[in-house]
Amino acid sequence: MPELPEVETMVRGIRPFVAGRKLVGFRRCPCRCRPIVLTPPAPAIVRRALGQTVVAVRRRAKRVVLDLCNGDAFVIEPRMTGLVLVADPPDLKHLRLEWILSGDDAQRSLWFWDCRGLGTVRLLSPAEQADILGDARLGPDALAMSDREWRLRCGATTRPIKVALLDQKLVAGIGNLYASEILHLARIHPGRSAAALGARQISRLARATAQVLEAAIRCEGSTLGDGSYRNALNQAGSYQNAHRVYDRADKRCLSCGRGTILRIVQAQRSTFFCPKCQQE
Repeated sequence: MPELPEVETMVRGIRPFVAGRKLVGFRRCPCRCRPIVLTPPAPAIVRRALGQTVVAVRRRAKRVVLDLCNGDAFVIEPRMTGLVLVADPPDLKHLRLEWILSGDDAQRSLWFWDCRGLGTVRLLSPAEQADILGDARLGPDALAMSDREWRLRCGATTRPIKVALLDQKLVAGIGNLYASEILHLARIHPGRSAAALGARQISRLARATAQVLEAAIRCEGSTLGDGSYRNALNQAGSYQNAHRVYDRADKRCLSCGRGTILRIVQAQRSTFFCPKCQQE
């Protein structure tokens, strides 16, 4: 589930405890569940990364990036249920990795926890970073796009706008939940062709993207009914309380009070929208 707001919240949560500290240990935790993708294997990571200082903690799309002083970087992709934590994890059964940092304070460990085992953790060289995180693989960040970039990128595809928003090569960071919320705020029908959006619709889309994502970051993300997402301190986010359409099928629209939220399937993903508010 972690999308841009959740990953940004993880980054902001771990940065004070990780940036500027030396990596003095790394281990793969005992876990009998489906293994996560770890590249290269742990012994190679130990050889390459121990003794290196974490010079920056940042986000690239829906990934947490730990930059090391030698140019390598840990690239952590939480995917559906992965969490990057500095507090005690939700349980030990699904604990995957531990980074041990220099210092004498209580929070010397950085954890990766993943109950479904879909996450990936990679230690990448500068060349590998350019290949995997570069512009050929990922579009501009959703929080950094201008109206002009939105026009150019939407104009290049005839796919439904909801489907286009999920394409990380078009715009990086937006996932299924926030795509529905963004389109609702922008009053755009999710089935409308991206290339058919006019200048006013593009402007509303750009503003709605910033408003929804920034509000979700302030609320430290959305923790849904399964409770799978937690912030870096193992606490729930609160933006789920502000959802206008997501997972509200058959309920009255909170915006117009007249429409009933519909659920449709687009590209094998659920889309929620109000047919009264979103007619354009």
